Amino acid sequence: MSYRYEDYVESCEMLKERLGDFRPEILMILGSGLGFMGDEIDEPVYVDYKDIPHFRTSTAPDHKGRFVFGKLCGKNVAVMQGRLHCYEGYTMEEVTFPVRVLKLLGADKMIVTNAAGCVNTEWKVGELMLINDHIRLFGFGPLQGANIPEFGPRFNDMTEVYNEEYMKLAHDKAKELGIILRDGVYMYFPGPSFETPAEVRAARILGADAVGMSTVPEATIAAHCGMRTLGITVLTNMAAGVLKTKLSGEEVNIAAEKASKSFSGLIRECVKEM
Repeated sequence: MSYRYEDYVESCEMLKERLGDFRPEILMILGSGLGFMGDEIDEPVYVDYKDIPHFRTSTAPDHKGRFVFGKLCGKNVAVMQGRLHCYEGYTMEEVTFPVRVLKLLGADKMIVTNAAGCVNTEWKVGELMLINDHIRLFGFGPLQGANIPEFGPRFNDMTEVYNEEYMKLAHDKAKELGIILRDGVYMYFPGPSFETPAEVRAARILGADAVGMSTVPEATIAAHCGMRTLGITVLTNMAAGVLKTKLSGEEVNIAAEKASKSFSGLIRECVKEM
């Protein structure tokens, strides 16, 4: 399907009615095993995706499929407890629909997070990676089809998808907290199968440090509509072929939960100054 500008406006108006005078400054998208951050929001207002016009709902394990609106470190935030993925059967346009709606609602900043496989053999499971760029080679992107000029130009610049000021902020805060924060490139794979060892070797040759099944669609749309983005990855497993072990979704969620303290601490400190 193809959304019209009016569809985004309709969803935005529904949220305005539900939220009253509250307007979010920051949109936070939480990846697998990281949904606990939504439970740390003060004065929360919950809105299920299924209740918002034109929204799709999350079907991935551990993704609650709802917004949490409220305060985090004094800032107005909108937290997606559960994102949408193309492997669930959704188009990239459907996956990224919430980003544009939140832009209309007032959010001009985005923190996008994920759990990913580590490609860089010098790093360790449980560490955090700041996304400084990404690679997407599969099929069309989320801007395929008619452009909606109210959001951005037909051909948008992708030189700085991840904001340099926010990257510096994250590194400074990680140093203050004593957290190891790697700096690397995230490569998008459509999933839901984990990548093969040969695909991981190819990703490493291309310059990727981590591989995953999300983030890039939302970051692309955010860049198109002028949102400033901070991307944080939790390295939840070594990617296929790095170790002689099989991968599982349960392993990813367990590792993400173990990294929750450092992840939460870094996000909170960044939010304070965004």
